[in-house]
Amino acid sequence: MGVRLRQAARVVLTLGLSGCALNLPHSRAPTVSLRMRGAPPEASVTIDDHFMGPLDVVAARGVALVKGIHRISVEADGYFPWDKVIDARDGPVQLEVRLVAIPD
Repeated sequence: MGVRLRQAARVVLTLGLSGCALNLPHSRAPTVSLRMRGAPPEASVTIDDHFMGPLDVVAARGVALVKGIHRISVEADGYFPWDKVIDARDGPVQLEVRLVAIPD
């Protein structure tokens, strides 16, 4: 391995390790469990503008929400989007999502 390649690898490793420290939780705020189910399974779930994953994965794992107001969006190609604002104070919050296909 050349000197420049080793230096580049060292920089990437250093930046990667420092980035991990930035992702540590900042507080232990109380949370509420969000459970979702619905269709289509490949629909994208976004909570407060953060992509959470496909609906089937979110449904299987659930999400721990910090107590408060949250906007949940579910979208898939060929379907009308689904949006809901929830006040997550007491849990668990359970949502049923059925996207409606856009007519041809």
